[in-house]
Amino acid sequence: MLVTETLSEGLKRMFSVVVPAADIAERRAKRFAELVKTVNLPGFRPGKVPMSVVKTRFGAGVTGEVLEDSINKATSELLDGRGLRSAIQPKVDLVKSEDGGDLEFTVALELLPTITMPDFSTIELTRMTAAPSDEALTKALEGLAQRQRELTAVEDARPAAKGEFLTVDFLGKVDGVPFDGGDGKDMDIEVGGDGFIPGFTDQLEGMSAGEFKIIDVQFPAEYGSAALAGKAATFDITAKILKIQILPTLDDSFAEKLGFGALDEVKDLIGKQMQREYDQLSRLKIKRQLLDALTKVADFDVPPTLLEGEFAQIWQRVESDRKDGKLDADDAGKDDETLKAEYMAIAERRVKLGLLLAEIGRVNGIVVTDDELARAMRAEAARYQGQEQMVMDFFRKNPQAADNLRGPIFEEKVVDFVLELAKVTDQVVTPEELAKEPEPEIAA
Repeated sequence: MLVTETLSEGLKRMFSVVVPAADIAERRAKRFAELVKTVNLPGFRPGKVPMSVVKTRFGAGVTGEVLEDSINKATSELLDGRGLRSAIQPKVDLVKSEDGGDLEFTVALELLPTITMPDFSTIELTRMTAAPSDEALTKALEGLAQRQRELTAVEDARPAAKGEFLTVDFLGKVDGVPFDGGDGKDMDIEVGGDGFIPGFTDQLEGMSAGEFKIIDVQFPAEYGSAALAGKAATFDITAKILKIQILPTLDDSFAEKLGFGALDEVKDLIGKQMQREYDQLSRLKIKRQLLDALTKVADFDVPPTLLEGEFAQIWQRVESDRKDGKLDADDAGKDDETLKAEYMAIAERRVKLGLLLAEIGRVNGIVVTDDELARAMRAEAARYQGQEQMVMDFFRKNPQAADNLRGPIFEEKVVDFVLELAKVTDQVVTPEELAKEPEPEIAA
């Protein structure tokens, strides 16, 4: 095999490969010899078909098979012999494959960059941790009690006060015309409560059962329905019944109604759920810190095709959001040139991090075990109650779908590996401080 490098530009390489005619002929002869022993043709006993007949019948197929196999083997030997690691599937173009002549083709590829392992011990991170406060637990219990409330009708005819409930019929109109989804019958609405159009529930205050009223509201500019967003509307309100809420007493009897033995058991469960949420947020924040730190030491070029592919996926989502009117407010006022430059930078960061994490895993022997993949499959199946077996069968029949679960597991294992080596300082903070988004960095 004769190999000539014809391009060496950054991570791009191209080679011209010539496989001698004698090698091709030898492989064809070997394949024909195998066929003669196994082929079955009408009029001939098994293994007794003349070679001339086999060549006539299967010549074209054998030639194609041998050429494809020769190209694959030659390409593999080229990469292995030169220690090349391709970032993408090599592109092979046939140049010459005349019958009885040499096989000549080109191989174009993009190499994985040479990545120097960072000194992880120099990475300094702060892991914020928080625990549920007594106030937070009490608030959560009160919220649970709120969901178990009972509404009782008020006998006396009097105006509704904030925090009470009115059973109402309502009909919404824009420019005097009713709109879809704008009507309701026998709806219990908290006076001054949340969950409706701003100003809607506030205007119920002071209404009495049997009273009719027209209120004016303004739909928010970011309202979910484009047909109503930012528009003024009116609602015809008919108050029917005034109700007050009766909250259960937070005691052991309340816990028993929920299936627990005592209120302390409810508190314990709520506390553990809140702690899990805090721990997940803590993990997310320190992982973000780590990825930011790794980005700063990821000093290598990225394969152009990987970068272009990542950017294409991002830009497709941007254009889809723009078409659906869901483009981020910060992006809405920017021209395409500015947006493309910003999202190209994001694409480059993602590709660099992906390559760096993959290399850290490769160098340090980090792999996803079959047991870990099986647990991930079961966890995914558990999300579809009643269809768990169907989901598991889908994974078994579609190995590629199961492999898609490997990526996140692998990434978390690499993150854990680096965190063990980095300088991590634990800082106890309040839940509010833990939930606070970091201030954006200001470029110098």
